[in-house]
Amino acid sequence: MIKGDPISKILYVDLSRKRFWVEERPELFDRYLGGVGVGIKLLLEECPKGADPLGPENPIIFSVGQLNAFFPLASKTVALFKSPHTGNLGESHAGGRSATAIRMAGYGAIVIKGSSSIPVYLVVTSRGVNFRDASALWGMATYTTGRVIREREPGAGVRTIMRIGPAGERLVTYACVVTETYRHFGRLGLGAVFGSKKLKAILIAGKLSFKPENSKLYREVYKEIFDEITKSDLMKKYHELGTAKNILPLNKLGGLPTRNLSSASFDQAENISGESFAEKHLGRRVACSHCPVSCIHLAALREPYEHEPYFYKTRMISYDYEPIYSLGSMLGIGSTEGVLRLMDEAESLGLDVMSTGVALAWATEMLLKGLIGLEETGGLKLKWGNVEAYVKATRFLVEQPTSFYMALARGVAYASNHYGGKSFALTFGGNEMPGYHTGPAAHLGFLTGSRHSHLDGAGYSLDEKMVKNGEKPSPPKIVEELLKEEAWRQILASLVVCFFARAVYKPETVCKTLEVMGYKLTAEELQKLGLEILKHKLEFKFREGFSFKKLSFPKRIFETQTPHGKLSKSFMEEALKLYEKKVKALMEGNL
Repeated sequence: MIKGDPISKILYVDLSRKRFWVEERPELFDRYLGGVGVGIKLLLEECPKGADPLGPENPIIFSVGQLNAFFPLASKTVALFKSPHTGNLGESHAGGRSATAIRMAGYGAIVIKGSSSIPVYLVVTSRGVNFRDASALWGMATYTTGRVIREREPGAGVRTIMRIGPAGERLVTYACVVTETYRHFGRLGLGAVFGSKKLKAILIAGKLSFKPENSKLYREVYKEIFDEITKSDLMKKYHELGTAKNILPLNKLGGLPTRNLSSASFDQAENISGESFAEKHLGRRVACSHCPVSCIHLAALREPYEHEPYFYKTRMISYDYEPIYSLGSMLGIGSTEGVLRLMDEAESLGLDVMSTGVALAWATEMLLKGLIGLEETGGLKLKWGNVEAYVKATRFLVEQPTSFYMALARGVAYASNHYGGKSFALTFGGNEMPGYHTGPAAHLGFLTGSRHSHLDGAGYSLDEKMVKNGEKPSPPKIVEELLKEEAWRQILASLVVCFFARAVYKPETVCKTLEVMGYKLTAEELQKLGLEILKHKLEFKFREGFSFKKLSFPKRIFETQTPHGKLSKSFMEEALKLYEKKVKALMEGNL
């Protein structure tokens, strides 16, 4: 147990009435541990059926877990909401200092309801909430907003600042929330939900401290985990090159989506590899709180001022595999400088870079095929590798100067319904494709995962293992492994542990950490709990209109070779039916 731990306290904030209150819900945290387990129960309670995702009735829920602020790499906060991008479950995770700040402020979860009549930002501490007028911040970029709030408010070093940019204010459905400048609640449009509530930012500062009752056991378990992280090779690649290290192996494997997935290998991959970024630009490594790995790699982009010779401006830009894929190979951009410029633009505006890259890739192919003209693109000649045009197009996604950009600001699924081009529209359940064309498990996971993300069942990893082992995929094997992994990830997302650390936080290790926190749970009980949490997420999805009958695979994935050869539509549909059967059994309590 933890002396004085207030994790069962939930802070409720009503933006409409500018009021707040705290409720204690120990039964929720005792049962579901925190994070996504508690968050989905709160979302089911607080979000009315059929709620408008951009209406005041759609709540924002931030939740942390039992291990946050106590163990290495337990460094994430979970956000849950109804997604304006898909119209269904929205779930996003972010690192930085947010989890530690929330717990040290004395809360296990924060529920934000209603909508403000004027722009506001919140200052949250253990004493409650202050509502600040953010009218002067409205319209500012994410970078500037963070700097202004840092200068205005006390608490440096122990606070988190979540904020949106113009994309969230303009209700782009894949707008993100930036936290600590270099981390994000990225996917599924949390930034637009902020914008709809006139919520520009949230600052959370906490200074409380807690101590496990069994200090000896805590030290032993902590050391075991810390040593495995720092003295083995499990986390080495994340420290040295970060996830950008994946570019070359995936390209060699033939699983790197390129030019709107017209190919799965990029002839300029070497130029935008993790190695190239590190050699040319690496300026700093940064870590989330309670993490010794420092997987956040910051590039120093040095550019001359237009009318000032020998005088340069330098910007620090975080880079990872997914942004390099979406704004690099997907757009045919083969230079680190080009990728960084585009990344910086998207970050400043507050756009999810993955959806942005896929949207621009689809728009490029639309123009190249003559399905739209320069009138739709605002005069921009979108073509593979044209960095200048893509930078301007990124701004147009937010400014929306034409009806085409207004549609594209709602995502590729929406835009392709209005303009055509569905045969090469790369969306899964309404969300744009992640950066893996590794085989059947990846694509089945994108489509069936509880939040349509590559982080659901790690299908890409399963594909790669099968290639390495020379194993032939089968629908039963894929479905079984995806469901098993997704169930386990609900436990990690409830604690809340970074998914990069899944090889460290194995079931037996998690059981030891929970013993420190006063729990006696076996690995089997945790797996069952994971399935229960997954069931609650599916309950919300079905309630909001999700149906397997509405799901379909993008046509393009069957046209482009994968490491497992060309995918068979009948194989994928068989796997989808089997997954549906398993989900039905889970919902009926028979799994």
